[in-house]
Amino acid sequence: MPQGQPSVIPDDGLTTRQRRNRPLVVVHTGVGKGKSTAAFGLALRAWNQGWPIGVFQFVKSAKWKVGEERALRVLGDSGEGGTVAWHKMGEGWSWVQRDAQMDNEEKAREGWEQVKRDLAAETYRLYVLDEFAYPMHWGWVDVGEVVSVLRDRPGTQHVVITGRNAPRELVDVADLVTDMSKVKHPMDVGQKGQRGIEW
Repeated sequence: MPQGQPSVIPDDGLTTRQRRNRPLVVVHTGVGKGKSTAAFGLALRAWNQGWPIGVFQFVKSAKWKVGEERALRVLGDSGEGGTVAWHKMGEGWSWVQRDAQMDNEEKAREGWEQVKRDLAAETYRLYVLDEFAYPMHWGWVDVGEVVSVLRDRPGTQHVVITGRNAPRELVDVADLVTDMSKVKHPMDVGQKGQRGIEW
């Protein structure tokens, strides 16, 4: 399998292996489609490596039956790769109903507290914090605290955060940031989301 070669070799005192195996903070942001999809693609790779995976959905409704959840739960229960735990923290698309957000704010904060506990306990090797950029952007969760916790997390835990409007402080501390831009989307011409594509 081809391996990428870094264009820079820092003078950080680490061996090539130590640098290669450094845990990453990954951010998928921007207005384009595919932020969560890319994060779940990483989860598939992590499952294949036998890593325990924790998925925390922060905004999508707990009632939604998304395809990635079913697929990863089946894989996690198969006994062949890593385990998968799926946590739903939201009750709906929070930017649509701003009047009923106190409950969602509380759930987002509770979700972040659980993530902090799991990071401290090194519960998972890969964390997918789906749509977590929104609670930070809205001020529900303190960005400075998130950055501090991520920077100081123990072990070899990778964290992937998705969502539009990722705060600058998060982008600055992240190791890998992808800004998904939109060129075209079927919704631009009035087509609603469909099975197998959006969920």
